[in-house]
Amino acid sequence: QVQLVESGGGLVQAGGSLRLSCAASGRNFNYNAMGWFRQAPGKERDFGERVFVAGINWNGNTRVYADAVKGRFNISRDDAKNTLYLQMTTLTPEDTAIYYCAARLGNTVKSTWRDYGWWGQGTQVTVSS
Repeated sequence: QVQLVESGGGLVQAGGSLRLSCAASGRNFNYNAMGWFRQAPGKERDFGERVFVAGINWNGNTRVYADAVKGRFNISRDDAKNTLYLQMTTLTPEDTAIYYCAARLGNTVKSTWRDYGWWGQGTQVTVSS
């Protein structure tokens, strides 16, 4: 059974940092692009409300970020550990959301939720002002 399990969310003050992790099991994602999406609480059942945050291609050479997080967030992967990361800095209350890890069949980054077939359960990030 393929699983993506996020961790590292929590409550942080504005200006603070968090690092999210996404551990994959049941399948090797070394040749797949992966990404992070976020969604406002209360809308977890609606995949269409998931907003692209960052994506990384299969070998890590291409990283794509949403404009809202450029310069503040960094996506990375450790294929030896089958784990995806999202380092988030200079957090603001607007970053408050449930953050989801996702993987797609292809090896290039896509920014729409429909392009991703595997999803984690999400981890809550709350930024207080």
